[in-house]
Amino acid sequence: MASKNTICLWYDGAALDAAQFYAATFADSAVGKILRAPGDYPAGRQGDVLTVEFTVMGVACLGLNGGPEFRHNEAFSFQILTDDQAETDRLWNAIVGNGGQESACGWCKDKWGLSWQITPRALMAAISHPDPAAAKRAFDAMMTMTRIDIAKIEAAVRG
Repeated sequence: MASKNTICLWYDGAALDAAQFYAATFADSAVGKILRAPGDYPAGRQGDVLTVEFTVMGVACLGLNGGPEFRHNEAFSFQILTDDQAETDRLWNAIVGNGGQESACGWCKDKWGLSWQITPRALMAAISHPDPAAAKRAFDAMMTMTRIDIAKIEAAVRG
């Protein structure tokens, strides 16, 4: 792995499946080196996939099959900025449609419990609008959504 700083994500035996899903779903993503355990360990056996190097939109990650002791939670998430509604919908549907679950305000979880913020650039522009009233209307509209609807955010900005 070339990066000196890598995000290590803990999985219960599904690191390779997760890495392959991310590589197939997100641009500039790939699965790299797969390390198989040289011996038995508490969560697996010799020859099992121990770690998987992968990238998610250029961010270096390491999937570790560490067992069931630790679970992902919302304290860590990937924020993916999208350029339009089609990209927003495609990524949202890929995550939720592959065993994931919807949350609020553009957040969802994949089937491994990892949180994702599928965030349209238009939303970020709207909630940082120079007119505080327009920003508040956009923010209030976002607070009612699961997947972000750019047209509704833009309508809220206009008032």
